[in-house]
Amino acid sequence: MWEAVTMTDTMLMAPWVRRFLLEHVVGERNVSLNTQKSYRDMLLQLLPFIAAQVHRPIERLMVSELSAERIRLFLKEVEGKRRCTVRTRNQRLSTIHALARFIGQHAPEHLQWCAQVRLIPFKKTMDRLITCLDREEIKAILSAPVRSNPQGERDYALLLYLYNSGSRVSEAAQLSIQDVD
Repeated sequence: MWEAVTMTDTMLMAPWVRRFLLEHVVGERNVSLNTQKSYRDMLLQLLPFIAAQVHRPIERLMVSELSAERIRLFLKEVEGKRRCTVRTRNQRLSTIHALARFIGQHAPEHLQWCAQVRLIPFKKTMDRLITCLDREEIKAILSAPVRSNPQGERDYALLLYLYNSGSRVSEAAQLSIQDVD
């Protein structure tokens, strides 16, 4: 699938991003569509940020320009300017780690870069408390849709389905008529 490339081509980030998204994320890992989009969206944030830092077009970015220090600055911006949570920051970092691991596995000349990027630590987060809704809270949620119109009836049916089945929203979104018995 991957044709032979010159040494200069392995220094550019663009072919690695393409290979990472197509070969690794889709081909090798076969992650869900939502995860694929998450990886892509993180790269849509990271690459322009780095390109602005080094004053170079995105398509001409070099692997080494995604330095650990610039990635730390990006993660700081994710938390600061974008006001994302530590969990979101860590999710972005896990994608960056996966990209670095992929490049390091396929290009020994980037092993030192890979090691430096993968040394960027995750921030500690508070464990989420697993809570449940009491009967009154469930009743309040189920009474919220206005059932006198089709959209309200649909919303009520969806909420009732989620409550009774314990399904995740993503599972309910992928449900089709043939799935219902």
